[in-house]
Amino acid sequence: MDRSKRGKRLAGAFDKAGGALDDYAKRGDRTAEFQQRVRTLAESQWGEPVDLFYLKDFGPAFDVPGRRADGTRKGTRLVRRFFWNILRGAVNGVANVFLFVASGGGGNVFARRGKVTGPENAQALGLVDAAKSAKGPWLVYSAGPAGAYSPRHVAVIDSHHQNPYTDPADIPPPVFLWQTAEPDAPRVAPRRNRLTWPDGSTLQYDG
Repeated sequence: MDRSKRGKRLAGAFDKAGGALDDYAKRGDRTAEFQQRVRTLAESQWGEPVDLFYLKDFGPAFDVPGRRADGTRKGTRLVRRFFWNILRGAVNGVANVFLFVASGGGGNVFARRGKVTGPENAQALGLVDAAKSAKGPWLVYSAGPAGAYSPRHVAVIDSHHQNPYTDPADIPPPVFLWQTAEPDAPRVAPRRNRLTWPDGSTLQYDG
């Protein structure tokens, strides 16, 4: 294949990719629709107004006995963990070089967002493990005052969406992955993006 034909094929591929991006842009961000679906589900089950927060790219660091920093249980997945550490080091090394050249400083593509603390088998782990398993995790709780307060209900609901341009009609309806109620519900501090459970365990999430 000569260079001119190869160039035409590449140009055609770029045009096709550009057209796909244009289609996504025309659809618009559908996050508000997913939010409303989640709100409707929670309010219909609890019979009260709710507040909610989308836990985008959820992956907090863990400071909990029996858990590694990434949340996996110590003593499990040792072989997988070995190869993951090798891959992580290689990818992060390349990414850091790119970030250093592009912006004049290093970075970490595997940096954790937020933090979980508490004793072994902390109450916070139920919510956190559920949120980590979700495709579109939403933190949902009974509506209350602007400051910190103890809601009647708290839940993790999965909207099943990872791409904000996805048409809600193309994926399943939202579902509860985890929920609890007072007196076991955590105290919420929306302004601080923090949850605190009765056993002292906490979740600090990115806002």
